[in-house]
Amino acid sequence: MIQIKQRHIAPPDPGAYHRSMFTIEHDFDATVITLIDEGAVHLQEDVTIEAYEDCVVIQQVDPRNDAPLRITLSIRQAHDLAAALDLPEGVYRIK
Repeated sequence: MIQIKQRHIAPPDPGAYHRSMFTIEHDFDATVITLIDEGAVHLQEDVTIEAYEDCVVIQQVDPRNDAPLRITLSIRQAHDLAAALDLPEGVYRIK
């Protein structure tokens, strides 16, 4: 079993923000973040992340049939995902 200690993640290069676009809105019951894919090639549909008190919903429209694809994460799963983005390949248990 591996225990994960909190690690400091260096902030991104401030100049990197001009290359991407996103919005943040605070609704009554959720914070809504929309990631907008801008660029010349391989553009994907916008991704919407809705952070509620008890879950996080990630949504993207499938351009083949215009149907929304939705994934609902518990708050614990969202924290695990955030931790996993900064770790090498392996099996982990967060305590």
